[in-house]
Amino acid sequence: MKQQKFSLRKRIQSFVYAFQGLRVLFLEEHNARIHLVAAAGVVGLGWFCRCSTSEWTALVLAIGLVITAEALNSAIENLADFVSPERNDSIKRVKDLAAAAVLISAIAALVVGLLVFVPKMV
Repeated sequence: MKQQKFSLRKRIQSFVYAFQGLRVLFLEEHNARIHLVAAAGVVGLGWFCRCSTSEWTALVLAIGLVITAEALNSAIENLADFVSPERNDSIKRVKDLAAAAVLISAIAALVVGLLVFVPKMV
C-alpha cells in the first residue's frame, strides 16, 4: 500500500466528516438524543454536587462510552439496512448484538453514576 503525504487539508476534512456524523447522530437517532439529555442531566447534577476531578473523569468516560456505543450501533444498523433492506435473521442478530453493546455501556454508566452520586445524596 502506497503511503500518502501528510495533508493538513485532509486532516481538517476528516474533522468536518466527524462533525457531520455527530449532526446525523443527534438529529436522526432518537436514542442518541435520549442519551444526550441524560448526559446533560448528569453534568448538571455533577456541577450541583461539586464532583471531584476523579468523579468528573469517571462521569465523562461513562458518558463518552455510551454515546460512542450509540454511534457505533447506529452505524452498524444503517449499514445493515443498506446491505439487506429485507428481513434477514443474520442481520437481525448483528443489529441485536450492536444494541446489546449500547445496553451494556448504559448499565455501566448507570453504575458509575450511582457510585458517584449515591454517597453525595446520603
